[in-house]
Amino acid sequence: MTRPETVTGRNGETSVVTVPRISFRDCLAKVRSFYLDLSQWAIEDPIQWARWVAPCPVGREDIGRRKHKRQHKARMDARTRERLPVLPVLVRTVDQRRRTAETLLHAARQTEPGTAFAVNGQTLIRPVLRPGTAADKIWAEDPTSGKRRDLGREEEYAFWAWAVVEVLRLTGVRIEELLEISHHSLVQYRLPTTGEIVPLLQIAPSKTDTERLLVVSPELAEVLSTIISRIRQPSGPVPMVPAYDWHECVWMPPAPLLFQRRFRTERRAISHGTVRKMLKSALADTALVDPADGGPLNYTPHDFRRMFITDAVMNGLPPHIAQVIVGHRDINVTMGYKAVYPDEVIQTHLAFLARRRGERPTEEYRAPTDEEWEEFLGHFERRKVSTGLCGRAYSTPCIHEHACLRCPMHWPDPAQRARIMEIRDNLLARIDEARREGWLGEIEGLQVSLAGADDKLAQIDRRSRRAVDLGIPSQRTP
Repeated sequence: MTRPETVTGRNGETSVVTVPRISFRDCLAKVRSFYLDLSQWAIEDPIQWARWVAPCPVGREDIGRRKHKRQHKARMDARTRERLPVLPVLVRTVDQRRRTAETLLHAARQTEPGTAFAVNGQTLIRPVLRPGTAADKIWAEDPTSGKRRDLGREEEYAFWAWAVVEVLRLTGVRIEELLEISHHSLVQYRLPTTGEIVPLLQIAPSKTDTERLLVVSPELAEVLSTIISRIRQPSGPVPMVPAYDWHECVWMPPAPLLFQRRFRTERRAISHGTVRKMLKSALADTALVDPADGGPLNYTPHDFRRMFITDAVMNGLPPHIAQVIVGHRDINVTMGYKAVYPDEVIQTHLAFLARRRGERPTEEYRAPTDEEWEEFLGHFERRKVSTGLCGRAYSTPCIHEHACLRCPMHWPDPAQRARIMEIRDNLLARIDEARREGWLGEIEGLQVSLAGADDKLAQIDRRSRRAVDLGIPSQRTP
């Protein structure tokens, strides 16, 4: 039911704490499966397995999933509610962190070894390296703590953390889809009506084995162009690198992947673990606190997908469109990702009531007089007509000038079916007479009334078929 977990405090110290094991039902399911397998094996080969059969200590209710699914939904909604409001803080932090790291690296390159330099209030010293030390790394020492920093690695982590956060929050893609975005994923579509070129981002098939296209917004286009400018070779093309598929456990052929970096003397695709490590490093600079345990707030790559769906649906995007964008087969999965805010429901309801009160005249919000009440009750008394009941609202005029058979608000009385049949026969005779006399304008109006009469008869027939006489059951005598 519990497991140990290593956590890092604000001061950088690590400690081991006991936390609930969320997936404990999977462990219990394996134990239950083992006991049930022993019972099955004993039926097939009792000589070998019968002595090992024992009652299973894990019951069916212990591995029930219904309550677990509700708890999982509540837990994911709570994560989204905690992280979506502070997402702008993370976006500003990773952007400022990238710019600061880039400025520090540029200033260090322009500084002679053994000389101090200052950027944004930070004073560092570029040390004098011993002969034979790798010259491709830019080191800097903090004069107060004496700690040596690899500015090139800091700038690289800061840049890719910014790129990961921006692409995830603007597209809502899965982490495996993010790392498979290549230079070939950027395609164009020309609108046939206006001829306008729309940039699209092609997402390769992943979980659902279906690809999809996303419209590239100006913010996403700027991020992707910055990434391409960084990894592009001096000759022009984006380097081809292989990537490892962790689900299929195979190496994919080399492709111009956008999320790649130089590792020692070669270029490699960025892995899942490196992305999480970059996000953790960036979150440490935000000083955001997890309200659950008071520790640093943690973001997983999938949190950005939930926040993307929640923000899109709350801002008016139809759920079925959001389903296509994020690549879900079932719209219920998409709605399950959306975290419903109680405040959203309350505010929307209050706004609806205020809007409705604003549209209605103020004098209507008062106690009615005796005359008005009698008139209101008289409306329902006057609803009875020759062929049924009139269902129009109080204080509304008759839109068909009392031609009830044409009105959709007319509710025909089954007892008046013969009268409606008589009216329909009369209409047929009048239509024949109008055709003989050439009254074309009269024919059109009579046909509308005839269609209304047929519709009322059909309504009566449908209502009469609902009641089925099943008879009275009788006891058979011997």
